[in-house]
Amino acid sequence: MPGIVVFGRRWGIASDDLVFPGSVELFLRVIWWIGTLILFVYHSGRFDCNGKAVLHSYLIGLLVVLGLIILSLCAIVYISAQGTITNTGARRSMPVLVYLRALLYIPELVWACLGAMWVSDDGHGCDPATVASVIAAVIASWIILLFTALGVVFVFDPLGSPRLQPGPVEPLGVRDLESSGSTQFLSTARTLTAKVWECRLRLLCCCLPQDESHRAAFSSISQLFSDFFSDTDLVPSDIAAGLALLHQEQDKTERSRDPEVVIPHSPSSPVEAELQAELEKASHCMQFAAAAYGWPLYVYSNLCTGPCRLSRDCCTTRTAEHDIVGGDHLGCHFSSILRVTGLQYRDFIYVSFHNQIYEIPFFVALDHQNEAVVVAVRGTLSLKDALTDLSAECENLPVEGVTGACFAHKGMCQTANYIYKKLVNDGILTQAFSDAPEYKLVITGHSLGAGTAALLAVLLRSSFPTLQCYAFSPPGGLLSKALADYSKDFVLSVVLGKDLIPRLSIPNMEALKRRLLKVVSNCSKPKYRILLQGCWYELFGGDPDDFPTEMDNRREQQLSQPLLGEESLIVRPSSSYQSLASDDSPMHTAPHLPLFLPGRVLHITEDGPSRRSCFSQVRYRAEWSNEMAFLSILISPKMLTDHMPDILLRALRSLCSDGSSPFCASASSNHNAV
Repeated sequence: MPGIVVFGRRWGIASDDLVFPGSVELFLRVIWWIGTLILFVYHSGRFDCNGKAVLHSYLIGLLVVLGLIILSLCAIVYISAQGTITNTGARRSMPVLVYLRALLYIPELVWACLGAMWVSDDGHGCDPATVASVIAAVIASWIILLFTALGVVFVFDPLGSPRLQPGPVEPLGVRDLESSGSTQFLSTARTLTAKVWECRLRLLCCCLPQDESHRAAFSSISQLFSDFFSDTDLVPSDIAAGLALLHQEQDKTERSRDPEVVIPHSPSSPVEAELQAELEKASHCMQFAAAAYGWPLYVYSNLCTGPCRLSRDCCTTRTAEHDIVGGDHLGCHFSSILRVTGLQYRDFIYVSFHNQIYEIPFFVALDHQNEAVVVAVRGTLSLKDALTDLSAECENLPVEGVTGACFAHKGMCQTANYIYKKLVNDGILTQAFSDAPEYKLVITGHSLGAGTAALLAVLLRSSFPTLQCYAFSPPGGLLSKALADYSKDFVLSVVLGKDLIPRLSIPNMEALKRRLLKVVSNCSKPKYRILLQGCWYELFGGDPDDFPTEMDNRREQQLSQPLLGEESLIVRPSSSYQSLASDDSPMHTAPHLPLFLPGRVLHITEDGPSRRSCFSQVRYRAEWSNEMAFLSILISPKMLTDHMPDILLRALRSLCSDGSSPFCASASSNHNAV
């Protein structure tokens, strides 16, 4: 941070990012130079084969070229390791070294061609070991040149052309940004950024049909991405270093926190009895949410036996007896659903594997064990689902009887409307309740399916007042506060550990960005040391490094501005973070409406140390929480694994089968909302 500026443009790599690639290339070049020197000394005075003059010149030239490359790499690695992430003064000479290193590719290319010519024309009759060595040197040169070209493509930034120089920096505290020049500059930059992100999405999703719905989704997502990234000058390694620092800082805070005082409850206490009942219901419903993923999750969860079992069922499933829509020609999805749920063919009312943007698979079945009509919605399993997830803008969702702002996640809101129309307009629920009129309605799902299920429950609540929704690992940015409070009567959200998705929302991401910039800008260690120590900590644990986390007043004042400048952190303010000194600064105004988890929240955590041996049995504890406890993203190796549906299902089953009392009541409980 900021990106290095060479060849007249800004690149997606910083001047302190060349330590590791430079060190790897330096190691290979030194071995190559030593091998070439041994070959030259061995043949010194005895070049007695065809083309000996060319071979002699080739080896001498190769030694010289490799020597110059080694010297340039030493300088690059040394200079790149100097300074800190934001203090680039010690690396001012890096562009010159990059130019020098780029010039050395020319003689290397020439010598690679010379070696190839010697092998093809004059290598016959020479020592086979010598010919093989020259061939290896030529191939190595071409491989390095190829990887260099790929690296250039990888770090190329379409937005990295030299930016217009902004006007003179106004004194701190002056916020007059309404001049036509600055407004036009920022508007042009945002428009260009949005176009670039839209092109990236189109390229990534080139296999999808480019219809109107997809074009609208691309436009919406690209605008979201451009708004989020336009006011920062971060390269990917800066983000990695910041996440490593934040993880260790969070662990230090957690270790220094006083242990919670857990009030013991007898197994017959009302609080624990309620929690036990909810866990048993949730464990049962999670089977349906997991089954909605079809054969991929079933095979993943049963690697040894799953493929064999499904191979016997896929082609023999009587799919003609059921209304199965698209995407399951062999019946593998439906076969896995039967195995996971334990239901019979006749228990399914409707099964849809149709998958488009804002249209995800779901099924409706009769759960005779709990006397319920179950609507299970699938989570993210395709690129189209990911586009639905990323359509994270707010959409108005008015609900009769709810006062206050009623907004919801746009992509999941449209998906819920799609399923609602299927269930109501196509008479699916009418058919289900005609078969089982005394049953109650239960809606469930995991991840994207959980968010959609919660919104679907909100839409169906007026028609089915007794419905219940079990949302497993729902996205954090789902409902406005008014809708979240309204849903507490009929929605239960279940979250495992430090799962990222229930904490993921645009305001939370903005807060994470501010924290990243704060800790990265204040750290006094070079980036390569942060990354090395961070990798060691993630792999082997230990005590968190004592990185500085407090900023003096002068640094706080400087960091109250965004990172847009070539050499300075104070070019133009941004609405994304008015102050990095304090996350709750009154100067900070959230540009996006905050959205929250739906309903009551049941939080499951591991009981015991966070790090344990691979063979130790994991014990869990469950406690009531609320949506306000998930307004901060926690950095952890388990932030992604805790979201996996099979791991959540295993945790729920463990809690239900554990003979000991793994429950505790949280001070933030809302036990009256039952």
